[in-house]
Amino acid sequence: MIEERFDAIVVGAGMAGNAAALTMAKRGMKVLQLERGEYPGSKNVQGAILYADMMEKLVPEFREEAPLERHLIEQRFWMMDDRSHVGMHYRSDDFNEERPNRYTIIRAQFDKWFSSKVREAGVTLLCETTVTELVRGERERIVGVRTDRRDGEIHADVVVLAEGVNGLLGTRAGLRARPRPDNVALAVKEMHFLPRETIEARFNLRGDEGVVIEAAGTISRGMTGMGFIYANKECISLGIGCLVADFQRTSQTPYGLLDQFKRHPSVAPLIAGSEVKEYSAHLIPEGGYKSIPQLYGEGWVVVGDAAQLNNAVHREGSNLAMTSGRIAAEAIGLVKSRGEPMSAANLSIYKKMLDDSFVIKDLKKYKDLPPLMHTQSQNFFLTYPQLISKAMQNFVRVDGTPKAEKEKATLKSFVRARSWTGLFGDACRFARAWR
Repeated sequence: MIEERFDAIVVGAGMAGNAAALTMAKRGMKVLQLERGEYPGSKNVQGAILYADMMEKLVPEFREEAPLERHLIEQRFWMMDDRSHVGMHYRSDDFNEERPNRYTIIRAQFDKWFSSKVREAGVTLLCETTVTELVRGERERIVGVRTDRRDGEIHADVVVLAEGVNGLLGTRAGLRARPRPDNVALAVKEMHFLPRETIEARFNLRGDEGVVIEAAGTISRGMTGMGFIYANKECISLGIGCLVADFQRTSQTPYGLLDQFKRHPSVAPLIAGSEVKEYSAHLIPEGGYKSIPQLYGEGWVVVGDAAQLNNAVHREGSNLAMTSGRIAAEAIGLVKSRGEPMSAANLSIYKKMLDDSFVIKDLKKYKDLPPLMHTQSQNFFLTYPQLISKAMQNFVRVDGTPKAEKEKATLKSFVRARSWTGLFGDACRFARAWR
């Protein structure tokens, strides 16, 4: 056993784990962080969006030091059928501000940098170390972890579980149930490399400006899922994700969906001539507010994806992960400052603080939306995209048919597909879930 005792052990060196470890270290706590990868970010090749407000709370000077790709000035939303898309987008020069609001990043590079700031704060990091189980003491309290290293039992006052959505440590210890297939999405991504000037020309960008495209529709073949395209400096992150439960009940494959998405007429020109160098797959929590497990207990707290903290509507994952990690660390620091034990009763302040934050308030607002999308996926991700695409084509095509006849035909197509009762019901259910 490693004789040295720590104030806290953080399992995982992703966004949530780094935020927790950094916050505790800045409060003078003795922190050990354990990461199973060769280095933080080594198993995370995908691109992502970084939200500046939360990162600034952790590392105020991050804009001068972090490996950032592009600051986002434009957001596009596409509803797609097999040959077209109906879109809306918001672009503003206001986002060309001195301190931009959002950035695209490459997680492998960013996580490695983030970890360097954690270590500078005094955290002890052990990589290539797998935590095999939690160690229990009196009254079943978690008092440390056991690793795959020789004599790898390590003790601490509290353990922070930042192991990701598919982490087995908490489930094996009986602290939370394994996520259900209808609460987790499997996303696959590729990195398409192109010259910087080519990317800027294709996306209408200048300098370090960036754009994000999020897409839904027939690309997911009636399953609950979305596609996404992020413009980086010299590469494009492109991917698609759907619920694991939907993959289980259909014959669709993740790589099959990705290939179809890449060949779509709206997507193919953006990546034409690119070189694919990286491919990855990872799980994303999609259950929302109703899937959040117990967040604390005797000697432990859970943060980030492991706590199902992901806002699927606004595609906020890293933001919620960093926020939950920071709040958990602040709660632990408060308990320690009072000289109190890390009991469930004392650690319950973490949940109270999280409940008061935007994290839980936002997830609670959309609590009924994930179940609606899951049960009505054929309608929202297949039927309506096809109907809307046909309606837009009728609107813009000039072929001598009177406009009144076209409008009647469009209306009939909607009623034929869903009926008046179905259309009204879908609208009401969506409105209730959204509010």
